[in-house]
Amino acid sequence: MSLRRLAILIFNLALGIFAAAPTALTLHGPASLPLTASSPLSPSLASFSIETAFFIEYLGNTTDPNTLTINLLQNLKDRAGTPAEIRIGGITADSTYWNASLDTALFNFIDSTGTLFNTTIGPKFWEAAAKLLPKDTKITVNLDMHDFKYEGALSVAQSALEGLNPGQLVALEIGNEPDHYSPLLSAQAYDATWEPWSKNISEALGFTRPMFQIGATAEDPLWPYNATGASSQLECVSALAAGANDDGTVKYCSEHTYQYSVCDAARIPIATLPNLVNHTRLAVYLDLWQPRIQSVREQLGPDSFVIGEYNSVSCSGKAGVSDTFGQALWLLDTTLYAASINVSRLYIHQGGPLALQSSTQLNHGGLSRYDLWYPADAMNGEKQVFPSYSAYLFIAETIGHSNSLRIANLWPGRQENGSTITTAGGDISAGQSVVYGFWEDSAQEFPSKLALLNLQIFNQTEAGPRPTTSVTVKRLQAPGADVTFGNQTTWAGQTFALDSDGLAKGEYKEEIILKGNKIVVTVEASGAVLVCL
Repeated sequence: MSLRRLAILIFNLALGIFAAAPTALTLHGPASLPLTASSPLSPSLASFSIETAFFIEYLGNTTDPNTLTINLLQNLKDRAGTPAEIRIGGITADSTYWNASLDTALFNFIDSTGTLFNTTIGPKFWEAAAKLLPKDTKITVNLDMHDFKYEGALSVAQSALEGLNPGQLVALEIGNEPDHYSPLLSAQAYDATWEPWSKNISEALGFTRPMFQIGATAEDPLWPYNATGASSQLECVSALAAGANDDGTVKYCSEHTYQYSVCDAARIPIATLPNLVNHTRLAVYLDLWQPRIQSVREQLGPDSFVIGEYNSVSCSGKAGVSDTFGQALWLLDTTLYAASINVSRLYIHQGGPLALQSSTQLNHGGLSRYDLWYPADAMNGEKQVFPSYSAYLFIAETIGHSNSLRIANLWPGRQENGSTITTAGGDISAGQSVVYGFWEDSAQEFPSKLALLNLQIFNQTEAGPRPTTSVTVKRLQAPGADVTFGNQTTWAGQTFALDSDGLAKGEYKEEIILKGNKIVVTVEASGAVLVCL
């Protein structure tokens, strides 16, 4: 059977998708590249933001490298051909200072209450980044704007340029979440500092092309878009409109997304596993950014909008939610859906709880519950790999070594205005079945791959048969959405956990499923498969 025939069968025959009771899902229409498909995907679509104060804890240094982190990052490069990009930044970047005489890579000043007040970095910080990350890893560096001291920002930028490998520094970001500064900044007030700093740093360091990532804002777009305060929000589009790029220094726009939060008591009960593992909720949330994405791409180019910091639950995650296999499914769906609406790259944030984030937050001390792995033992958990890491393996292997792969959300799909068509007509209690198609530019008549996600919650503690959602396939699996261990999570039959120092363990498994002239792919509840055609 030819690949073309195989692909068309996927579209013309029903894929059996079952929730509580069996219901058939049929993908209608031609198998060719749809008009709603994205621009070509970046091989570094699934990237990382690592909190500045925790960067050396993650990576180690040249005399004591963290092999777990190094192996986990190399696994991704091996599959995609290109390493994940790294943004070194976050809230601690706004209190990070350069000291050329520092004899350690990093020093965090922490008081007796455990509050981290500032971070100092020295030459060994950049030496670690240059020598230990996978070859050709690109880095974005977040600079301090909160102190409004230009010389401090310039010194960190210059140290990065001089300390990293040639071409490794791809962007500088001035300030972290400036829309949370006190007093609040308007777009005009933000630009009054950002624009001359970007120009002066460019001149001081000899940049001849745009090298700055604007924005790094935290607040979600207000809805509806004409709501009180929506037009005055500080974000990429308003900053550009106020003149941030008057000197041609802007390369990318970055905004941050955290769908749920435990920063205060009111939002803690909403951050649940069923709410997180739900495509409808996720798509409705990310669709808020579509007007901004379109505007930025028109002004700066097709690859210019990135989600420069994101995770599931702000203020360091929530136990039983963001450390589970359910988060792996959320991470997979979030990354693929964002790519389908032309977000160029997403940088998942890693680090630990910081007292300066919120006085009312749930988490204190240790490492963040939403981290993909713990690089060392912490007060809230031992060194380990969490299920979410496998979602990034899925994405890296989906893209492979391609530079021309495009994605479209085939189910539930899109309305004519570009927003999501949610299951059950927008019922947020639904949202279990999701299908993404992938096309190469050189073969637009049919997809080369399909990603099938069944987001129906199934926990390992449940009794009875596991519901299924009914042909080479690779599976992302765990005993249930509530699993919190990497050694119980498999991608294509293999685990990637601490007991193997982050390397693949177990027999590699692919399935070839053909039944007569029908293809039936079974996707269990709380599971996902990559279909390679």
